[in-house]
Amino acid sequence: MGRKIRPMLAHIADPFDSEDFWFEVKWDGSRTLAFVSEKLRLQNRRLLNITSRYPELTLRDDVDANEAILDGEIVVLREGRPNFKLLQTREHVGDELRIELLSQTMPATFVAFDLLYLNGEPLVGLPLEQRRAKLEEVVTESPRILLSHYVETHGRRFFEEAIKLGLEGAMAKRRQSTYQIGKRSRDWLKFKGIKTMDCVIVGYTPGEGWRKGHFGALVLGAYREGKLEFMGKVGTGFDEHLLKLLTSLLSDRVTDVKPVDAEPPYEVKWVKPELVCEVKYMDLTPALKFRAPSFKRLRFDKAPEECKVLVES
Repeated sequence: MGRKIRPMLAHIADPFDSEDFWFEVKWDGSRTLAFVSEKLRLQNRRLLNITSRYPELTLRDDVDANEAILDGEIVVLREGRPNFKLLQTREHVGDELRIELLSQTMPATFVAFDLLYLNGEPLVGLPLEQRRAKLEEVVTESPRILLSHYVETHGRRFFEEAIKLGLEGAMAKRRQSTYQIGKRSRDWLKFKGIKTMDCVIVGYTPGEGWRKGHFGALVLGAYREGKLEFMGKVGTGFDEHLLKLLTSLLSDRVTDVKPVDAEPPYEVKWVKPELVCEVKYMDLTPALKFRAPSFKRLRFDKAPEECKVLVES
């Protein structure tokens, strides 16, 4: 119960139908392991303890076990749908009074989809079907915790309906799969409605006009064969709140050291490659630059080295 555990990860795939898989919502939240005992511990995928950020997620009364480790996502729901913008507000707040206020005005929910450990018994070697059955036995749904429900066989239709509802996509999980700690496995697959890539912010262009005093665009990179590659820039998808937040985060990381080898054809202020963001895009050019990119969100839950160039075969 005291160890740090890296979650099992999924590959990207096109939607399909199969009797060997279960299909569930791809929650637009923050991946979290919940270590439930007398004292709750919430661990994100960077292995950081984030318990203090979510005082409303007590979970002790909702999980019928002396000790349990649950895998899931923390979300902030609005009208039954995850709102990542509100969750992002929760993720970077450190002041205790503001955390307490936001826990009441923007309460989070833990959506559980797997059970790794129960009352002294590791479950990772069991098939997903058995782990899921035990999860449903011990969890009582409440405003603090929900189960991620699934459908069988009909992955294509489930994905289409998820997109119609404004959700991010769907997950496919092999019914007989074990839980593979820290591995990205094809036993778990994700269907996404749009192309996205997690990128390292390596710099920014100076802001002009109404953005003067902020930034014009973020300069992006991603790792390929262990090297940080220049991926272009993104200048759309920011609201006023994000502009202010990012300007503050970037100004603290300005550096004279250029994180990538490329020489962009525009002025760049380089920053330490520490911040991760998710970018929507139409396609990649043959030179591996984004075509029609748009900023989607910051990813405080991902480490820069996890950002890999996704080259489609």
